[in-house]
Amino acid sequence: MSGPPLFGIVPAGQQLITEPSSTLSPTSFLYTLPTSRSFSHIMVFLLPSISLSEGTAAAIYVGTVRDVAGAVQSGGTPQFKFLGGIGAGKDSALFKVASNAVKSDDDGLMLGISIESADSVGQRLQELSVEKMNTFAANPDAPQIPTPVLAQRIIQNAFNFLASFSGSAGPGGVEVVPLKAFEEWWRKFEARIRADPGFLDRQND
Repeated sequence: MSGPPLFGIVPAGQQLITEPSSTLSPTSFLYTLPTSRSFSHIMVFLLPSISLSEGTAAAIYVGTVRDVAGAVQSGGTPQFKFLGGIGAGKDSALFKVASNAVKSDDDGLMLGISIESADSVGQRLQELSVEKMNTFAANPDAPQIPTPVLAQRIIQNAFNFLASFSGSAGPGGVEVVPLKAFEEWWRKFEARIRADPGFLDRQND
């Protein structure tokens, strides 16, 4: 790959991924996701100091070579599903994948990121929102935790842990948090996700 990595990807309970496994074009990337443990959420974000060109956004897709029945797709070609997007004003997002869809015996699980026009991504987001509303209308009793709520719970968990490490530095006493404190929070957060993947689902607002 030419140039620095653009995106960070963290499947819940897994290590940070920044290097794509394949660069299809300067604006299209594939990332192989680990399948050693089950996970139900994927965080995608722009890396620090990275910004997309004006009028563009990153469309996020997930794909697997297996179909809904568990059989390998013809030719082993991944079938991709649009998850959402990130871009100006929204440099990160947490995506929920179908319950129990990502298991340790899955094969060829990929995340695709394509830099496209912001208008095109916005239209697809609207279509996805309508699709989710229709799904909810058909299954009103199914438990639903909105992605923004789940993201807020992760942020709140981090804030509560890191608040006790804050200090001041430099002229004017700028409030700072040591990097090692964030690393310690991430280590403990990962451990809890592994031990109890659904604890955020039960956390109160």
